[in-house]
Amino acid sequence: MADAKVIPFDDDRSRGGAVQRPQRRRSTGNRRPGAESAPVREVQPLPTRAVPQDDVPVTSEEQPPEGPQGGEGGLERRIAGGLAFLRRRLTGDYEVDDFGYDEELTDQVLMSLLRPLYEKYFRVEVKGVENIPSEGGALIVANHSGTLPMDGLMMQVAVHDNHPAGRHLRLLAADLVFMLPVVNELARKLGHTLACAEDASRLLEQGELVGVMPEGFKGLGKPFADRYKLQRFGRGGFVSTALRAGTPIVPCSIVGAEEIYPMIGNAKTVARLLGFPYFPITPTFPWLGPLGAVPLPTKWTIQFGEPIPTDGYPPEAAEDPMLMFNLTDQVREQIQHTLYKLLVQRRSVFF
Repeated sequence: MADAKVIPFDDDRSRGGAVQRPQRRRSTGNRRPGAESAPVREVQPLPTRAVPQDDVPVTSEEQPPEGPQGGEGGLERRIAGGLAFLRRRLTGDYEVDDFGYDEELTDQVLMSLLRPLYEKYFRVEVKGVENIPSEGGALIVANHSGTLPMDGLMMQVAVHDNHPAGRHLRLLAADLVFMLPVVNELARKLGHTLACAEDASRLLEQGELVGVMPEGFKGLGKPFADRYKLQRFGRGGFVSTALRAGTPIVPCSIVGAEEIYPMIGNAKTVARLLGFPYFPITPTFPWLGPLGAVPLPTKWTIQFGEPIPTDGYPPEAAEDPMLMFNLTDQVREQIQHTLYKLLVQRRSVFF
């Protein structure tokens, strides 16, 4: 694998052309070339007949109660819905946007796969979700840790399952994610896109929630001894993007991810050979083989802080380095302060 190249988030080079709002497009999926839809036969209604007084159907209040799962009718509806979903996937009759985001697959399949990890394994507690706007674009900025980027996925489930408006979070990811087979496709389906200013601006301008973790690999691969100590937030590229779009910045603090893979060493030679930014050594990996890749069942807390507005600044503010530095430092300090507060409040790493 070639060396991973991380595109800096504050690289503001334009890709050319005016920014266009991504449009939903119909996927062709596995549909055979030249195949046409079968004609729909119109169903004629059956002739009605007078219902004798003795045959008048009972109302819903008089009908016997159905079982806890909705009875046979509820089961039939679920089976029918599942078969319809499979038919759409097999025929390609579903929509994805220009970034590859598949909302139906995310809601019905991918979130269902992540939810047991979120609810049962890490037992994530969410605070301050009301600080995320109910509509319009917003940039959620969070700390990054844990050796593997599970914190981003858990933050995505937290927004999806807890926000009263049912919003979806679109994460910005390093280019290494899109170089890995299978992972690349799943990341696109989940709504992830490249961590660059152009993609972030397009999403914010179309009113999406965008998640970014400015620490990048510096935070993800830091040693266990430096846990919950925020690394450098870059040059403030995420602040510049928020200023241009006029969208609020929502700080997010995640506690619990640091301990899932306690990184006690880094095999740099192996990392260079594999093209990875680091190769972690933990108390269980690589000593226990694949078993060592199982994360520890720590207790997580995700807290969304009060949004920092940016719509009150003039358009040229995005080019002011001092303003970007001050806002970046404000976001970073708010996240760090909340991390310390959550660490003091928690009873144990696992409870």
